[in-house]
This record gives sequence, C-alpha cells and structure tokens, in this order.
Amino acid sequence: MANDMTSAAPELVQCPVCFKDFKPTTINGHLDVCLLQIGTNNSPSTTDESGPPLKKSRITAGAAPPSPSDNKPAASSSSMASSPSHAVFSLFQSNKGKVSVQSERSGLLSSKQTTGTAVNKGVKRSFPNEEEPGPAGTDSQASGSNGQTLKTFRDLSPRTLLTINKPLADILRPNTLEEYFGQNKVVGQETLFRSLLESQEIPSMILWGPPGCGKTTLAHIIASTSKKKGTARFVPLSATSASTNDVREVIKQAQNELRLCKRKTILFIDEIHRFNKSQQDTFLPHVECGTITLIGATTENPSFQVNAALLSRCRVLVLEKLSVEAMGSILDRALAALGIRVLERDPANPKDQEQSNGHEPKIFIEQKALDTIAFLCDGDARVGLNSLQLAVQAQVNLAQSKPLGQDGSQDVLVKEEHIKEGLQRSHILYDKAGEEHYNCISALHKSMRGSDENASLYWMGRMLEGGEDPLYVARRMVRFASEDVGLADPAALPQAVAAFQACHFIGMPECEVILAQCAVYLARAPKSVQIYMAYANVKASLRNHKGPLPPVPLHLRNAPTRLMKQLGYAKGYKYNPAFSGPVEQEYLPEELRGTDFFTWTPSDS
Repeated sequence: MANDMTSAAPELVQCPVCFKDFKPTTINGHLDVCLLQIGTNNSPSTTDESGPPLKKSRITAGAAPPSPSDNKPAASSSSMASSPSHAVFSLFQSNKGKVSVQSERSGLLSSKQTTGTAVNKGVKRSFPNEEEPGPAGTDSQASGSNGQTLKTFRDLSPRTLLTINKPLADILRPNTLEEYFGQNKVVGQETLFRSLLESQEIPSMILWGPPGCGKTTLAHIIASTSKKKGTARFVPLSATSASTNDVREVIKQAQNELRLCKRKTILFIDEIHRFNKSQQDTFLPHVECGTITLIGATTENPSFQVNAALLSRCRVLVLEKLSVEAMGSILDRALAALGIRVLERDPANPKDQEQSNGHEPKIFIEQKALDTIAFLCDGDARVGLNSLQLAVQAQVNLAQSKPLGQDGSQDVLVKEEHIKEGLQRSHILYDKAGEEHYNCISALHKSMRGSDENASLYWMGRMLEGGEDPLYVARRMVRFASEDVGLADPAALPQAVAAFQACHFIGMPECEVILAQCAVYLARAPKSVQIYMAYANVKASLRNHKGPLPPVPLHLRNAPTRLMKQLGYAKGYKYNPAFSGPVEQEYLPEELRGTDFFTWTPSDS
C-alpha cells in the first residue's frame, strides 16, 4: 500500500488519519467520516454523545486502514469518557486550546443535549450541504449526525426568552440578510457586497460604524452563509481579550486548512482598533497572500486607528447609524419572537393560545412605548432591544406578584413611562476620545462662524451633555474669538477669555450657561478673518521662500556694544516718537519690500 501511495498522482491529497489519497474536492467529506469512525465501527449516526471518540492507535503507511465493515463491539461509555480529549488528529487542534472549533459551540445550546441526538464532541468538519453552528450568540442550527437538531433560541417559548440570562440583542441576532435592517446602502439589493456574499467571494474588509449599527451581526451573517455552503471556516476573536499569540495560532491553522483541505479561513476581529500598530502588522503578510480573509469591526475612524498598509489591503464598509424606521422594523421582529402584541394594532398571534394554556400572562405594549425606544436609543439596536427586554421583564415580574384573574392569567401592559424609566434619558452618542468628539466641535465652530446661534447652542449642548470637558469648549471659543471674529469686534476675545476663567472657577453644571452666553455672543458678532488670513500668508511666505532667509536690515538691529555699532548695527534708524509726523522707513527685508500680507497670496511669489 505504501508503494501505491508513493506512485499516486501529485494532485491527490493524503488523509492525515488513514493515509489514503483523495481528490481535493472530496477530502473534506472523507475527513468527516474518517474522524467519526475513530474508536468505533458504527456509523457516525450512532456515535455516543456521552464522550469523545476513542483515540485511534498509531498506524504506519504500510498498515491497512480500518474497515467500516469489521464487526467489533463499540466502546462503552465509561471507556470513552476516560479517553483523552484530544482524540482527533492534532493538526486541527489548537496547541494551547485557546482558539478551537469547540469555542464556536459554546453558549446556552452546548449545555443542552437532546436525548438520542448523536453529536460528536471532537472537531467536526462539514459537508457542503451541512450547516455548522455559528459563533456564540447566533441562532443557527447545529445538526447532529442522525438528522436531529439541537434546540435553538427560536424554538424557545417567549417566557423562556424573557427569563433567559442573556441579552435580547444577542438572542435575536439576525442570521440572514433578509432579517438585517437599516444598512441598505451597503448590503441592499444589487450592491457589490451582496453579490460578493452570494458568490462567496468575501474580500478582506473593515466594518466601520457607531455602536449597535450591526457590524458584529453582519460578520455573523457572513459566517453563517459560509458555513452553510462549506466554503470557509469562520474564527471570531476580540481585540479586547485576544493576544498576538492567539492570532498566530489561528493563522497557523488557516495555513494547514488551506494546504490540506483547500478551504479558506475568515478571521473576524471585533474592536480591531484596540490592537496597536505592531499587533496589526501581524496580519499584513497573511492578508496579502490570501491565507486569511480579515474582517475587522471598529467604532473608530480606520484612517487614524488602522495601519495604512493594512487599510490598503482591505475594503472599508461604512455602516450608518440606524434610522428610526429601521429601529421600528427591528423592534417589530423582536415582538414577533417574544409573542408581544402592540395594543393599537392588536394583531392575531399564534403564541397567545400557548401562553393562555400555560397560565402565562399575555403581554401587550403601547405603540407610543415602541416609538419612544426607536427615538431615544439614538440608532443603537443593542440599546433598543435591551431596553425593551428590561421593561417587559420588569412588568412581567410585577404581574406575578399580583393575584391572578378569573381565567388563571393576567395581562401585562408595557407603557411609555416604563420605557422612559428604564432609559432614564436619551442615549447620546459621544466619544470624548474618538471621531465624534472632533465632529461635534467642528459643527460648533462652523455654526458660530455662520452666525447660527441656535445650531451653536445645540452642538455645544451635545458635547456638554455627552460628558465633554467644559474647559475644552471654552478654549475653542477663545480661539474662535480671534480667528473668526478678530478685528471686527475686538471685545470678543476678552469675552471668551472671561468665559474660560469663569468655567475654571465654578465648573459644571453651573458654567454651562456661561458657555451658552459666550457661544451666542460669538455667533452674533461680526466676523473678520483678516488677521487669520494675513498670518497664514506669512507662514506660506516663509515656507515657499527659496534659498536662505533674508537677514534683518542693519538699521533694525540693536547695537548694545561698540563693535556692533562699528559694524553698522542700528545705523540710520529713525526713532518714531522723536518725530511729529509719520516716518518713512523700511521694516521688511529688501526682498519683501512693498509686500502686503493682507492681500498677498503664495502664487504672487
């Protein structure tokens, strides 16, 4: 048999378990069967779920592979339980156990085993027509070998979904693009990204958008689609907890996967901006050569937080803040999953009868309450769904403490005040250290420049209510008073300086009205940029000058010593106070005589 293997065609791939040769298109399917048969002769559908398969004894190239038709008794549950946990070929196991396929099966579903369902606890590779379980938190079905499926979140009752110790935003995470709302510009019909996803040609990309807009969800949809078609392996990591060694381990596995099984690896890095520049450099050669397809998610501007070399190898998809209409669709989908009826719509719901038979309260919600969530969550789906879950759970628990009605159940009504109580105040998106910080201060500056006092107050309020340092706002106003008001109203600068000092003395929240007064004063003041433009022309003149800078004229130089006087320092200088009228005297170097920096432009040089 060894001789036959050595004479095999070069395009064949050798199975690392039974050492047979297979075509690259069939090796994945064979590995599934081969790995499942380790330690037992039964079919994969009869694999015992109580423990991993027995570790296969080492065989040589000359030894015959195990035959599925041999009639050997299956290993007992006790013997299987005592076998080593790494019972599959070590190539597909993480050396340190930090990044493994097992991590994809973690969560609530992995702890609930269905009686009679055969699930191999070793590393399971998928056939093209088989769906692998998605990352933790998705609701994709994990199929067992006998065709039975594990219970998913969608199979649970609304009461269970409400009481489960898991955020609603994670439970109801969409698994298909049809359930993904609010990003039609990126993943809508006939968009480039959607066509690439349908053809499974996923490029390396950076998903950039505010919190709760669907970056992680979109990555999970890519993972689910890839696993259904068996075209790629999906590995999720978070930059907040993963190290460079974890990334290198995934890359090593991706190289083996690509070389032996011809299957790509999609590496998803959440919060990729948390990786420093040297850590991001780890991805460069492997993204360049196609070993991994990198998908990074970030709330920060990639231009500032992602290496330029890595950014040039990735497409940047900009996800927008969710609109009120998109939030309404997301909330409607959540209500349907939870069996909650909108009081004004009163739609027929098939789960109502199940609730009534179980003596569970029927849950209603006011339309005004839904509108309040959609408006106050500020485009953050995570905040919206979790706020809904909090309000409903609170009212259900309150109803349980009250006596039951005549029919053995009691209706629950979630009102607008219940939602506001949970949110407390509007969810304001403002990152003092991120791009939103610069966006808001730019909007404030331009509003004052445009003499729009209402917009000036609004943007200043956005910053202060979001937690911005009032002294920072005051410093920007001092700059504005000189840059944009300037000589048109010389009193603007003392006004801004006084506002800064007042904020320094009393602090927030008392100083907010002082800043408001200063902002309105600057917005109403006449504007002049003569000083700003003149000095900008001076800087341009200095930068554009060719050759050595001209020396200071001798008559303008001070002459404190005899030697300097002998050299001509201060010779011919006219002391202005000694003359009753204007003095004709040159103060610029000879090369710049006659230059008016208020009208001069660099092109004139």
